[in-house]
This record gives sequence, C-alpha cells and structure tokens, in this order.
Amino acid sequence: MSWAMDELEARARRQLESLADVNERLARIIETETSPDGEVWAEVDGSGALTGLRLSDRVGKVSGKQLEQLIVATANVACQKAFAQRAKIIEDFSEEFAGLVAVPGSTDSPPSDSPPSAGSG
Repeated sequence: MSWAMDELEARARRQLESLADVNERLARIIETETSPDGEVWAEVDGSGALTGLRLSDRVGKVSGKQLEQLIVATANVACQKAFAQRAKIIEDFSEEFAGLVAVPGSTDSPPSDSPPSAGSG
C-alpha cells in the first residue's frame, strides 16, 4: 500500500475511534440531584430521561402538588447538569474531530490567483 493510502486509512481509523469514544462518553452521563430539603433524589441520563427517583420517609408531610413541584424541580436541576456535561463532551469532540478531518496541506478553496481548471471559462 502507498504512503497516502496508509495515511488515509489511519486518519479514517482515528475518526472512527473518536466517534466511538464520544458515543461512549455520552452514554455514560448520569447526573443526580437532591432537593434542598432532602425529600427528593433524582437521577437522569445524558438525554435527560429520569432513571432514578427516591422519596424520603418524610415526603408524606407535603401535599401532592408540592411533591410534584419538588420532583420536577429536582429532576430539572439534574437535567441541567447532564446537559452541561453533554455540551462539554460535544464541544471537546468538535474541536478534536475538526483536527482529524482536516487534510494536511489543503485549504477549503483554491487560492484566488490559481489558473482556471481545464474545461472552465
């Protein structure tokens, strides 16, 4: 195989590894939050889906409406933390991947003083 093909294959492998890594990191996101009064504990995954919920034994002392609001507020904070973590992973990946897809020595467009290609003009 030529050097150019070897380099192309190596770049493609690094890109695939980078994609697999970011998918794994996103899949591992789990965030938790406990309400300020300790009545509710919520766990969410990286997409914001509620994956765990615990209520304290004292929770029966609040109304259903108050409990509903407490659960939603607590889960919301956990979601915000998960989404912040997700955004950081995506941001880091975007920077890394930009370097992996850039072709060394090339530019996005030809220089303005380059002669027209055959068949144009």
